[in-house]
Amino acid sequence: MTNLPNCPKCNSEYTYEDGSLLVCPECAHEWSATAVEVEETNVIKDANGNVLNDGDAVTVIKDLKVKGSSSSIKIGTKVKSIRLVPDAADGHDIECKIDGFGAMKLKSSVVKKA
Repeated sequence: MTNLPNCPKCNSEYTYEDGSLLVCPECAHEWSATAVEVEETNVIKDANGNVLNDGDAVTVIKDLKVKGSSSSIKIGTKVKSIRLVPDAADGHDIECKIDGFGAMKLKSSVVKKA
């Protein structure tokens, strides 16, 4: 038996495949299995597993050295209005402005949702 996802509309566990679609017998909702997989891969989460969205405020959870600068970003620094970059090749999936440093890129693994 394959492990199919629960229905996104009513959360029923009794979903089944009908050709290329997944169907819920309880609420009759139909959806594409590939649409669910694409949606899950673009989700960016913070260090605690909370889903991040554009415009969120986050807090840095550890001191970060800044290349080309003698100072560092201290633990507890609050960053407002983040912008997510889901396909960042270097792992820096958050773009933001930090007071005193300017435009920066951060990894979601070093922040928590504020």
